Amino acid sequence: MDVRRSRRRTRTVSAYRDGERTVVLIPARFTPAEEREWVDRMVTRLEAADRRRNPLEGDLLERARELSRRHLDGLARPASVAWVENQHHRWGSCTPADGSIRLSSRLQGMPSWVLDYVLLHELAHLLVPTHSRAFWALLESYPRTERARGFLAGVDHATGREGPGHHDDDEDVTDGDAAPDGHRVVRVDGVGDGSSAVEVVTTSR
Repeated sequence: MDVRRSRRRTRTVSAYRDGERTVVLIPARFTPAEEREWVDRMVTRLEAADRRRNPLEGDLLERARELSRRHLDGLARPASVAWVENQHHRWGSCTPADGSIRLSSRLQGMPSWVLDYVLLHELAHLLVPTHSRAFWALLESYPRTERARGFLAGVDHATGREGPGHHDDDEDVTDGDAAPDGHRVVRVDGVGDGSSAVEVVTTSR
């Protein structure tokens, strides 16, 4: 844990991960009691953000079922959702015959709305195996479809992974192959949508 005080910081507290270390930035005026309170609060929020961005497989299945209920009238019924390490050219894949969904582990740590889009994309494939108009119509109720697609395309470009497996008109559903975590800064207080680099929380003063 690294707590850093700043005279320039007067009304905000920030926290982020630097590898295995947690860094909390606080105003220089904070008393020791305020420091303890805000460090505990920010660590708790970072841990909650970590769970949202990197959920366990059991949580993924429930998340997928909730997305199906919310956006697909519960018609897509996933039987399993698993992280996999061998999907290097796809974000996700599914097998409609058995209701299984596989997500690339490269998605771990990305904004929750990006993960939700990939999950919903594979859920829609359980109903429509191709990228037809009927398929895209299923995603119309998800408000961040285009934004998530742009986010993932940007990651592909930045990591040099652009290729046939990443295009939305690639209709192979059954076989599947994201941003490296490394130095990660996590948004924890809902200031924005998770896509920016730094978390900022406004204090009460």
